[in-house]
Amino acid sequence: MQRAMGKQAVEWLAAAAADPRSCLRQWDQGADAVLLEAGRLWDVLSVPERLGLGALDLLRRMRPRSSGPVLMNCGARRIGFFIPPAGATGWAGFGVRHAGRGSWVAVPPPYHRGGWRMEWVLPPDGTGALHDPDAVRLALREAGGALAVPVGVSRP
Repeated sequence: MQRAMGKQAVEWLAAAAADPRSCLRQWDQGADAVLLEAGRLWDVLSVPERLGLGALDLLRRMRPRSSGPVLMNCGARRIGFFIPPAGATGWAGFGVRHAGRGSWVAVPPPYHRGGWRMEWVLPPDGTGALHDPDAVRLALREAGGALAVPVGVSRP
């Protein structure tokens, strides 16, 4: 199954692990997800599901070819946008969470096609493509919800 998604995508995602070989072994042995450290190759901006799916739809319209991975936590009903490290520094807002350096994220293998907890809405493609934080910010604002704004900046 790993080959169907591409070895490159699996290796790229596993590279975020402290021990990439152990990560690959766990996925090969059927682990639904492993904990990977954010802040090295990517950060994750997590938002409520409804807001995230609305923003993702807008991002696809704005940039249909340039999008990064998007992960859904089905149990928590949250959407996680993979962005460059420190790409969401200083964000705050109702329901917005930033997983960066020092945070750990449960991540399924890229070929994982859903489960009761985690599933890829857009799996990584292995190129290292990530979402542009400014484009995500704009899409979240346009999707209209309790929006993330940089800390210290007041909303109108």
